[in-house]
Amino acid sequence: MAVERFYDDADPEETREWLEAFASVVEREGIDRARFLLEKLSETARRSGVNLSRLNTPYVNTIDPKDEAPLPGDMFMERRIRSLIRWNALAMVMRANDNEDELGGHIATFASSATLYDVGFNHFFRAPNASFGGDLVYYQGHSAPGIYARSFLEGRLPESRLENFRREVDGRGLSSYPHPWLMPDYWQFPTVSMGLGPIMSIYQAHFMKYLINRGFIPDEGRKVWAFLGDGEMDEPESLGAIGLAGREKLDNLIYVINCNLQRLDGPVRGNGKIIQDLESIFRGAGWNVIKVVWGRKWDPLLARDANGVLRQRMEECVDGEYQAFKTHGGAYTREKFFGKYPELKAMVDHLSDEDIYALNRGGHDPYKVYAAYHAAVNHRGQPTVILAKTVKGYGTGAGEAANKTHQIKKLDMESMKEFRDKFNIPFSDEELKRLPFFRPADDSPELRYMRERREALGGYLPCRRTECATLEIPELGAFAQVLEGSDKPISTTMAFVRILNALVKAQGIGERVVPIVPDEARTFGMEGMFRQLGIYSNVGQLYEPEDRNQIMYYREDVKGQILEEGINEAGAMSAWIAAGTAHSMHNQPMIPFFIFYSMFGFQRVGDLIWAAGDSRARGFLIGATSGRTTLNGEGLQHEDGHSHLMASTVPNCVAYDPAYGYELAVIVRDGLRRMYKEGESVFYYITTMNENYVQPALPAFCEEGIVRGLYLLREAPSSTAKIVQLIGSGTILREVEAAADILLEVFGIRASVWSATSMNELRKEALEAQHWNLLHPLDEPRVPWVTQLLRGTKGPIVAATDYMKIHSEQIRAFLPGRTYYTLGTDGFGRSDSREKLRHFFEVNRYFVVIAALSALADDGDIGRSVVEDALRRFNIDPDKPWAPKV
Repeated sequence: MAVERFYDDADPEETREWLEAFASVVEREGIDRARFLLEKLSETARRSGVNLSRLNTPYVNTIDPKDEAPLPGDMFMERRIRSLIRWNALAMVMRANDNEDELGGHIATFASSATLYDVGFNHFFRAPNASFGGDLVYYQGHSAPGIYARSFLEGRLPESRLENFRREVDGRGLSSYPHPWLMPDYWQFPTVSMGLGPIMSIYQAHFMKYLINRGFIPDEGRKVWAFLGDGEMDEPESLGAIGLAGREKLDNLIYVINCNLQRLDGPVRGNGKIIQDLESIFRGAGWNVIKVVWGRKWDPLLARDANGVLRQRMEECVDGEYQAFKTHGGAYTREKFFGKYPELKAMVDHLSDEDIYALNRGGHDPYKVYAAYHAAVNHRGQPTVILAKTVKGYGTGAGEAANKTHQIKKLDMESMKEFRDKFNIPFSDEELKRLPFFRPADDSPELRYMRERREALGGYLPCRRTECATLEIPELGAFAQVLEGSDKPISTTMAFVRILNALVKAQGIGERVVPIVPDEARTFGMEGMFRQLGIYSNVGQLYEPEDRNQIMYYREDVKGQILEEGINEAGAMSAWIAAGTAHSMHNQPMIPFFIFYSMFGFQRVGDLIWAAGDSRARGFLIGATSGRTTLNGEGLQHEDGHSHLMASTVPNCVAYDPAYGYELAVIVRDGLRRMYKEGESVFYYITTMNENYVQPALPAFCEEGIVRGLYLLREAPSSTAKIVQLIGSGTILREVEAAADILLEVFGIRASVWSATSMNELRKEALEAQHWNLLHPLDEPRVPWVTQLLRGTKGPIVAATDYMKIHSEQIRAFLPGRTYYTLGTDGFGRSDSREKLRHFFEVNRYFVVIAALSALADDGDIGRSVVEDALRRFNIDPDKPWAPKV
């Protein structure tokens, strides 16, 4: 049977002459000359109308065997160590599921990637030390058991920790996945949920270059390694930022994608090839692509493939078939793969079925992996992606390459025996049943070898720096321009810009401030910083901006301080995480301010913000143009009435909704103190508004209340008249102040006005006090701040914010025995004037008055007819529908 060809060759002789001529150029003049000629030919072809759209190379290894860097070290010893790590990782997961708890864990991912990590640990991953900053490694989340198993052999983790894998509550366990919050001296980066590792690693490499170009750290050739899964690459975050890495030529970034062809339920590309898909995507984005498809046992067959039939068959097969070949064994592969063409079948006549089954994939061959890594770390001018083909569940017997392998937590006894025999684990059948861990003696050849390799690379990994230099924080007076107030109406967003301007000029910390914007600087009034600070660009400014003659022209600079990340909240948030963790990754405390449309923060990139908390990031998130009724005109998708609720879900996020510039200044200064002087692992979320109004000066004796979340802004006049307590936050505080005036002037009712800068902080502190009281029944009870302030007051309480009612409902439990009304902006936003929006959502001054009167009527202090009269006075339709229903 004739072999099918992809293209008909009308003149084979001419083709042969062209190929021989090209081979001669490669041999005599080198690869660079050959590449130059190909690029010229390609350019000429395009000009001639001959389009070459193919971005794929053949389905073979990128590096030819003759060009492979030789693998140093003792390969027999490294295989022995790798086998022990495999066993201990397997035993750890199985023991976590060998009882009624069924704690989960993953066997198959590390089984497929053990060689990829082992070669890195033995030869490439450099640890931080006194003279070198260290490489940064993002470990694929599901491979955590294998990383723990290596640390166990190295003596960094005792057996008791392995026994408590996924048993963390008692403080002696190991986290399920990489979590710096739970293991702060071990893991550097959280890499689950999937998709976060890829985008965060790109911006980590991006920010490393930023620090180098701005002179904070030397260019030591450090690398950012990211170990990823092929199924994970379907997450939008995984590929969404690869263009940035290509444009900025981030040659400090190396992706290693474990292409085991399977995701949780089945094949990643059953009807195609994931490696080819990813190659075209990454090459199109400007990356250096290294494919590691076949192990060295395929090299003799490929060397004999004179007519290309083997390569053609490799191209023809799809991943669903490759999965079946590995599952069903050598005889099946002989028939289904090699048997399609007679000459191909004859090529393996000398091989047994066992030999065919043993034809290995590239990601399991340390020689091929080493050559790829060596090429990657020495490549300049591009980021590199290594596409390593592996077998999911490699070595696990019945689970190998099966669709269900990701979910397998245990192996049957026959599979365990097969695993033991394949990797030479020294246990009898009876010992296997106990799932023992195995660690050789400290002076064994294996452990000596491991120590030698890590000492040569600077120390042990993973590890995370937990101590860093502290910063001298400016006194509150540094923000005098804001603290003194403003007779000219300005927004709190503009007040923030003034605070930021003061900070970038502050001695000792100004240069460490990192403003980050997703293409909204002009919206927030920050364009004045373009010229002052410069916008970071890895190539500087290669053009003259059209506004060059203006004072606030658009200035890009290789030493620019602003990170202008484009219309890209996920990328900007990832840059913020890189900056917010620089104290640990680079021993350089940086102060990032990410300023964004508040609606497009937590709602859009909440998963990354959760990861920021896990990462122990420090810095400020500024939700500008916030408030469902304050950002008027923009409508449903823009108006934020719930970001503070989302912020409340992140345990180390400190959230504030200040109404006035002086509150904002106090909050920012206290945040700087907590994060950069005291070293707390918290970050701040602060909402600012775009509504202009007169900004008062800082009142006396209110700083503690501002920080703790509540303070008395205006005390009710002394008299015997009825009284209410009114609480407001953000711009709605001004409606509350106006309501207090109406209550007194129209109804003769006194009102104290309270500014609630943080409902979230009030709730957190109150819950902590409640917890302490629960566990200390004989001690003096702790009284929450909100209770302390309001328990000595009289009258019902009304709270109004520009957020959903549940936001101010957080403190209800700590106002015992008091009638409490909450007003908020439940429902979808819409476009209109602020006046109409506040009436629609029932948070304007008149609804605050109605709520106060209703609360007094509930308490029996006034008649309900007063409420009815007020509704008529303010032209409020009693049949007005509730906003969420409209």
